[in-house]
This record gives sequence, structure tokens and C-alpha cells, in this order.
Amino acid sequence: MTPRTALTIAGSDSGGGAGLQADLRTFAAHGVHGCCAVTAVTAQHTSAVLGVVAIEPSFVVAQIEAVRADLAPAAVKTGMLATPATVAAVAELAAAGELANLVVDPVLVSSSGHPLMGEGGVRSYRDLLLPHAAVATPNLREAAVLTGRAVGDLATIDAMVEAAEELRALGATMVVVKGGHFERAGGRRAPGGAPDVLAGPAGIEVLEAERVATANDHGTGCSLSAAIAANLALGAEPVGAVRAAKAFVHRALTGAAGWRLGAGHGPIDHLGWSEGPPG
Repeated sequence: MTPRTALTIAGSDSGGGAGLQADLRTFAAHGVHGCCAVTAVTAQHTSAVLGVVAIEPSFVVAQIEAVRADLAPAAVKTGMLATPATVAAVAELAAAGELANLVVDPVLVSSSGHPLMGEGGVRSYRDLLLPHAAVATPNLREAAVLTGRAVGDLATIDAMVEAAEELRALGATMVVVKGGHFERAGGRRAPGGAPDVLAGPAGIEVLEAERVATANDHGTGCSLSAAIAANLALGAEPVGAVRAAKAFVHRALTGAAGWRLGAGHGPIDHLGWSEGPPG
């Protein structure tokens, strides 16, 4: 059977753990043909982002249009968009109905603290892109920035719910505030857990999972949003797509827990390598 197609609009990670590399592996793991529009090229490894070069917004759009004209992606996700101008360009396509099942991962800063968005990016996301998201997937730091809070202000489930509802009020159909860094923010609920808060038309759902003891967690946010997009491309309804994506990332974290790739935060096991070779 001909596979479904999904498109990632994201930056390249030279270390292969996050960005469009993680997205394409995630698509492949779901049996979805992955296409990409490169927004930026980074020099990075498992410990740090050393440099970023953004692609001109007009050429980002050219890549998207080339894919759309021939491959008709059934779902689209955004990752690192790098500049407010690129956010605006992608939002214009979304407003025209050209980005089906749009999953917005509002990448603003790397996990090591390196800025991944130019000045004005927060406003561009809030005013231009989030209103067209079928699903938005900010982590705690991104949710704090987008809502004008401190990260420590999101250290309770109730606060995560408030942030998710505020972001959904901007126009996103569904918002998932990811709690992977819940304990780092000072959260005290469910020790050892990694709660995500899902706000959608049907109300609020808290998605719980046991925290995996591992340093190999680079690209988890990219992978979650890509897995949501892949499931949407396959015809899943949005809540089911989010639940399946969280389970996928948890399995991938568990599979890579014992890996020793790089000196910092290594990648996760998108392709089930820990289960042995194919066949």
C-alpha cells in the first residue's frame, strides 16, 4: 500500500538527535513517508549548539510549495523556524489552508539554553502561527515564555492547565503542555513522573508516564510533535494521536537508556534498535 506523507518544517541538527533528523526517523517508525523543508542549519552535538545559520524565508516557502505540489502531505509539523519572518511566512501558508493537520512545536530555545529564535519570535508565534495549529506542543519553558510566566510558575498541574488554556484561547484547536522538565521547574506532584497536560475541545486530560532514568533525551520534543503529525497523517483523531505519540516517545526513551552516544544528551531510540535487528 502506498504510504501516507508528512512534512516537517524544521532545522537540521548536525548531531542527528533532534530537528528534522529526529522528525524523519519518527515518520519512518510510523510507516509514513517523510518530507522536509529546511529552515536552518546548525552546528551542534550532544552537549551544545555551537552555531545557527537561518535559511531565507522565501526559500523555506519554496521547499514547502515543492513538496505540496507533488506529494500532498497529509500532516505538517513545524520545529525550529529560526526567525520571525519564517514564522510569518509559514503562518501565511497555514492561513490559506495549505498546511493540513498542522502541529506546531514552538521551538524558542535549546535545552542547553541556546536561543533558537530571533527577537519578535514570541509575538509571531502568538499572533500569527498558533491560531492555525491543530495541535501545539510547547514544553514548560516555551509555555512560560509564550504566556509571560516564569518557568517556576508552571510547577503545578493546575498552572500547566491555565497555560494550556491561555494558549488554546489564541486559536489552537488543541494544546499539549509537555511536562518533561516538571521536576526541574519545582513540580512536586507524582514524583518520578512526567505529566503532560492536554487541553482541547473535550476538556482537560493529564497524560501521565513514569520518568525514564536516562541522559539520552535529546529530541524528545521534536519526536513527540512528529509522532502526533504521523498519527494524524495515518487518520488518527487528535486526542488518540497525542496519546500514541507520548507512548512512542516513552518507548524510545526506554530503548536508548543504556546508549553511550556523545558526551552529553544523546538521541532516543526511534527505530526500536534496542529490540534487535529487523527480522
